[in-house]
Amino acid sequence: MSFTKPIPAYLAQRYMGWRATTFQENRGWYRRLAEEGQRPRAMVISCCDSRVHVISIFGADQGEFFIHRNIANLVPPYEPDGDRHGTSATVEYAVTALRVAHVIVLGHSRCGGVQGCYSMCSGDAPELEEKTSFVGRWMDILRPAYETLPDADEATRLTALEHEAVRVSLRNLMTFPFVREAVEAGTLTLHGLFNDIAEGSLWTLDPPTGAFQPV
Repeated sequence: MSFTKPIPAYLAQRYMGWRATTFQENRGWYRRLAEEGQRPRAMVISCCDSRVHVISIFGADQGEFFIHRNIANLVPPYEPDGDRHGTSATVEYAVTALRVAHVIVLGHSRCGGVQGCYSMCSGDAPELEEKTSFVGRWMDILRPAYETLPDADEATRLTALEHEAVRVSLRNLMTFPFVREAVEAGTLTLHGLFNDIAEGSLWTLDPPTGAFQPV
């Protein structure tokens, strides 16, 4: 493939450092992961944002989380139309094959995807309205939530829309028959979390109130 190139030197150096230290010190653990396969207890659906690092936030080890990342940590509704659905396929595999006990939707502050949705719905991002915009069509999942935002300043409305991204995804998860069946059987629980990047705080969606409370 003539259009590809070797990885940047700094990444190669980091890899060699990892292999010489972390990997060598835990060779047995990595061999066990390879031979026994993965058995994660939880799936985490988070944003692609480079500032959101699920492993660091929870101090997790390899093999502990089944992680799916996409723009604005969104889950689309169940649509068995024969098209390609990356997020839906990941949810299906986590629930039906890996049989995870928890699915966590993790939102975050200052989300660029949510900002894009807000701008699109406000009429300030016509480029996202184009049918050729993958980001715009993906953010259509969140578009209905824009109409529910409080009458407040823009910062407050953006945070509210970031929170809605988590709620919308949780509601859409329940449209998948295999998710609903597992939840109703008590073998799967759904959770909504929100990470404030600047503060390092984590908020959890409180089922009785539907509001986010600090962990």
